[in-house]
Amino acid sequence: MTNGPRELAPDVYARLRDDIISGELEAGSPLVVTTLATRLGVSRTPVREALRLLTRDGLVESSERQLRVAGRSAQALFDIYEVRIPLEAAAARGAAERHTSIDRMQLTRLHEILREVAPDDVTALNAANRNFHEAIWAATHNSALIDFLKHLDLYLRRYPATALHHAGRYQASRDEHEALLAAILVRDVDAAGELANAHFKAARDVRLRFYDSADPAFLGSDTRA
Repeated sequence: MTNGPRELAPDVYARLRDDIISGELEAGSPLVVTTLATRLGVSRTPVREALRLLTRDGLVESSERQLRVAGRSAQALFDIYEVRIPLEAAAARGAAERHTSIDRMQLTRLHEILREVAPDDVTALNAANRNFHEAIWAATHNSALIDFLKHLDLYLRRYPATALHHAGRYQASRDEHEALLAAILVRDVDAAGELANAHFKAARDVRLRFYDSADPAFLGSDTRA
């Protein structure tokens, strides 16, 4: 092995994080250090460090003296949005107040890309939507706020369905994005915050309705948590 544990730890963390988000490591699955080390072809030290970071991120939890992939539930989804909504509103206000000319070009470009994506292209739509909102975060130039939002995004990416896939939500979301971008570009701080607040409340409500009605097999193996 050419790299030491310290050099390997970030790679191990990224691989385990991606496996959890994708569902390859299902909710509730036990996470045994020796088993994971063998699977990844590394020593136990970087695996322990990766699990510590994933626990900090909320993707891994301790249950009966054993680590496991954190569960998913409607309540957990609601809790994520309870934290996310005020932060997204703060990001919209910050972007309206602090964006630069480069931010304006980036926001406009990514919004146009989002508008041009076919509504039935789920992968491209998710990516374009995430890129647009991440550009709003970046336009705040507030590193602490961006860091909090990135961690929340990790939690949300474990829930397969997004609000954009719900019947009727696509067009409403397009209109909300249009209004939000306009408020940011004219530096209307209050309007930007109010629009973001309404946008993410609507997204939360749709996702919760979808979650309640979806097939448990689609949502993951552990729907009890």
